[in-house]
Amino acid sequence: MKIHVHIPYNKINAYLTKIKQYKLNLEIYFNSDILDTLKSEDITRLLEALDYKPSLSIHAPFMDLSPGALDSKVRAVTIERFTHILEIAGMISGSHIVFHSGYEKWNYNHKIDVWLEKSIQTWKSIIEASQHLDVKIAIENIFEDNPQNLKLLMQEISSDRFGICFDTGHCNIFSSVSLDEWLIALEPYILELHLHDNDRKSDAHFPIGEGSFDFDKLFSYIRKKDCLYTIETHSPDMVIKSIERLRVLGENLKSLL
Repeated sequence: MKIHVHIPYNKINAYLTKIKQYKLNLEIYFNSDILDTLKSEDITRLLEALDYKPSLSIHAPFMDLSPGALDSKVRAVTIERFTHILEIAGMISGSHIVFHSGYEKWNYNHKIDVWLEKSIQTWKSIIEASQHLDVKIAIENIFEDNPQNLKLLMQEISSDRFGICFDTGHCNIFSSVSLDEWLIALEPYILELHLHDNDRKSDAHFPIGEGSFDFDKLFSYIRKKDCLYTIETHSPDMVIKSIERLRVLGENLKSLL
């Protein structure tokens, strides 16, 4: 199993000892503030600090950004930020980049087609800009209460380098349809999983198995997929607990193959 652990770039130094102790593969989150000051020598120092040569992936900035924005200037700024992330992916040899979809049904008055038209323009430009990179682009479900908009986006883009980052916690708290409906719609496009749990009261980022998400059902659907498994809990103890539980799920997964 390709297991990564999500961590903000500015938290790496604080947890570097544990990161190196467990030789963790990382999904590094770069927010917009970090991008404003980040220099190439900062990336060089990061790679030197991670001297055990982990596998790395990236979570792109998302606050205030909107890949499906109707306002052309908002979309232009979004593309600028995303293009910067592509540059960083090239520097660290990142395998995957996770982006948020930006779709909220209330903002778009339930008009998926309006969001979809602008989103297609954005993602086609990002895919073109990433042609020279060996990287996969994964769109994460956030506030979606069903998979319709994401499935439409996947069908329109239709690229083996463009797919879904299925977030278990977000699905659990925001979904209005069954997990089966999500997985039937999106399983062909899943490139990465964001793994965390909650009790459907808040986006709590509990360790795997400490909320109400049905991980057994998820694994029954994706048992033959080659995808990235990313832990998204918020403390070292929760990370280790989730990795241990994920490995148990993985062993059970092998028994189904």
